[in-house]
Amino acid sequence: MEQQKQETTLQDRKARIMILGVSVGALLGFISSYLYTRAAEENENPDAGTTQSISTGQLIGILLALLGVVRQISELGKPDKKDKKK
Repeated sequence: MEQQKQETTLQDRKARIMILGVSVGALLGFISSYLYTRAAEENENPDAGTTQSISTGQLIGILLALLGVVRQISELGKPDKKDKKK
């Protein structure tokens, strides 16, 4: 009975973490897209009617930065190396 209660608590904790992650990701995505479109509108050339596209180099830089953030977040769940020595 005690083990089942612990498993339920662990599942509840995982569900809360997943919901928080999805919420934060959606919020950051929305804010980023809003800021990008606002900046693109400000720099739009009204005579040509076109906007500047994102270069491949810029896109790769953003993806590498996001990969670094995801890696740092995944490291938060691991115990500190200091704790292993004790």
